[in-house]
Amino acid sequence: MDILGLSTSPSSGGAYALILNEADGNRRLPIIIGTFEAQAIALELEHIKPPRPMTHDLLKDIVESFGAEIDHVFINDLSEGTFFAKIIFEGNSRGREQDARPSDAIALAVRFGASIYVDSEILEEAGILSETEVEGTITKAPKSQEQSEEMTKLEQLEDELQTAIDTENYEKAARLRDEIQKLKS
Repeated sequence: MDILGLSTSPSSGGAYALILNEADGNRRLPIIIGTFEAQAIALELEHIKPPRPMTHDLLKDIVESFGAEIDHVFINDLSEGTFFAKIIFEGNSRGREQDARPSDAIALAVRFGASIYVDSEILEEAGILSETEVEGTITKAPKSQEQSEEMTKLEQLEDELQTAIDTENYEKAARLRDEIQKLKS
């Protein structure tokens, strides 16, 4: 995955959406993160060095002082709307992994130039299709009046989802994605 960007909205209460983009595909994964983590990621992406080390800079220095590096970050679980990640280290004659919040793991990954991976099931469940793939989706005609009303609601939500993606309102897109998944199940 690549980092597409960070997005915020006034209704988010200070939270940001970190948008990951599938490197060899058409899906995006929005992850809601806190202000401090968003700042840590943004500063590193923009190559801005604060006068004093921030927490993630300190952690990078500590990891390197032990002769290790971050090989990659793996977002490996999604439970009740919360993402989980592992940081995979290399060096010191053996590999190690550490449980972490995705925001912290990614803040460290950008500092080490490490790859970011997402479990395919998580991407299937929580990923948002980019415009090109959504346009190619074919919806079958419903069989009953009840299904017709559900399909109409589903189509409306999918249209709203596409608009949210196009306007880069990823927080709204994540909510709509969840609502669509509930409707489909």
